[in-house]
Amino acid sequence: MKHLAPIVLLALAGCTTVPPTNVHQPMTARPSPRFEAPVGNGAIFQAGYSKPLFEDRRARYVGDTMTIKITESTSATAKNSNKLDKSNAQSASVTAFKGLPGRGVLDMNLAADSSTAFSGKGEAANNNAFSGSITVTVIDVMPNGNLLVSGEKQLAIGEEQEFVRVSGVVNPSFVDFANSIDSSKVADARIEYKSAGQLSEGQFMGWMARFFLNVLPF
Repeated sequence: MKHLAPIVLLALAGCTTVPPTNVHQPMTARPSPRFEAPVGNGAIFQAGYSKPLFEDRRARYVGDTMTIKITESTSATAKNSNKLDKSNAQSASVTAFKGLPGRGVLDMNLAADSSTAFSGKGEAANNNAFSGSITVTVIDVMPNGNLLVSGEKQLAIGEEQEFVRVSGVVNPSFVDFANSIDSSKVADARIEYKSAGQLSEGQFMGWMARFFLNVLPF
């Protein structure tokens, strides 16, 4: 048991939590046979793996693959400015109290001034850029012929793991002859770039700090 403890600790230290995903599942699919191969196949021609003479190499069936070129660039800017000015002036004077008590208030002037000013400005800007390419798998063919694709790419760099995930609906007519398509032409696109490891975990606030942040009123 004493010898197993270091091994268990090393195993736990080496475990990396895979970040959750929102892409369409599953992220791959096994192709199903399209033809029933006859008994008398030739030495070169195999009906089970053949393609029609005029059929191109673009994906169209479950299990086929295509390349998505990620060219995402978004930019948003918002500005807001408010200004409010308000002023009031009031005055009153007492000129005569002849024959009446209270002559001490003769020629007394009363004045009141008030002013209110408010100004506010707000500005927000957001810029994002994501480029690259990933090969995805057709996981479903819709009744109208559109393809539901999904895929994942994992990269291990030192102790960090990078996950690139893409899914969406592709119109086959948008796929070029190189069997690739731009991400801007993918409907319901879900594109993710996440990492897992010590560096990524160090960027998150601990659960106890998040708890006190939510319950403390100040």
